[in-house]
Amino acid sequence: MSLFLQASLLIWILVTLLWLLSIAIKNVSIVDIFWGFGFVVVNAFYVYNLEEINPRNWLLLALVSLWGLRLTLYLSIRNIGKEEDYRYQQFRKDYGADRYWWFSYFQVFLLQGGLILLVSLPYLGVHLSSTSGDLFWLDYMAILVWAIGFSFEAGGDYQLYKFKKNPNNKGKVLNTAFWKYTRHPNYFGDAAVWWAYALFSIAAGGYWQIIGAIIMTLLIIKVSGVAMLERTLKDTKPKYRDYIEKTNAFIPWFPKK
Repeated sequence: MSLFLQASLLIWILVTLLWLLSIAIKNVSIVDIFWGFGFVVVNAFYVYNLEEINPRNWLLLALVSLWGLRLTLYLSIRNIGKEEDYRYQQFRKDYGADRYWWFSYFQVFLLQGGLILLVSLPYLGVHLSSTSGDLFWLDYMAILVWAIGFSFEAGGDYQLYKFKKNPNNKGKVLNTAFWKYTRHPNYFGDAAVWWAYALFSIAAGGYWQIIGAIIMTLLIIKVSGVAMLERTLKDTKPKYRDYIEKTNAFIPWFPKK
């Protein structure tokens, strides 16, 4: 609990500084860039405070750092220099620009900081384990799940980035490569990565901490991921409804005829 509270203090300081920067540049979207990096910070903080670092600790440090820094770089390329995301623009309009500057601290920055701490609980399950830390079959299964998830998430993001860069694709629907088998390969991949972390936690004897993976999966499917994006795409892209008829929403599978 002491280590968790220390990590909470660290995240609180970082999101507060980020909030102050958002006020200066009038852009709340920078919080999205911090999302992946926040997990890298929390995980590295846990490892830094260990008295002895075992193979599972090193492995999780490498995988989380690779995943989080890749996501941070991707969102930086996508967002830096662009106008504020439409979601935050709508919030700014709804609540009024004269008060959204302070309201965003609670609605966006503190909320995201709290979610980072809750979702990252599998890290705590691994690093506070009293087991030897030697890898066994469950760890190797976790590595396989992580590799599949990372491939879908990173590959899906890259394919979407290339698709959007081509002006000829404006108004079209991406339905090739990973996007042929699931309408949201990046979200599926993200969820798979978190269940890999949950498997590492179970392998280390941390069972209740997998609640972090459950929370993340619910957020992806029901709150800020699939559900929100589907509503938008149905309205903005007429061909998306045909895409829905043929392609699974989340779990990859062969297209329907």
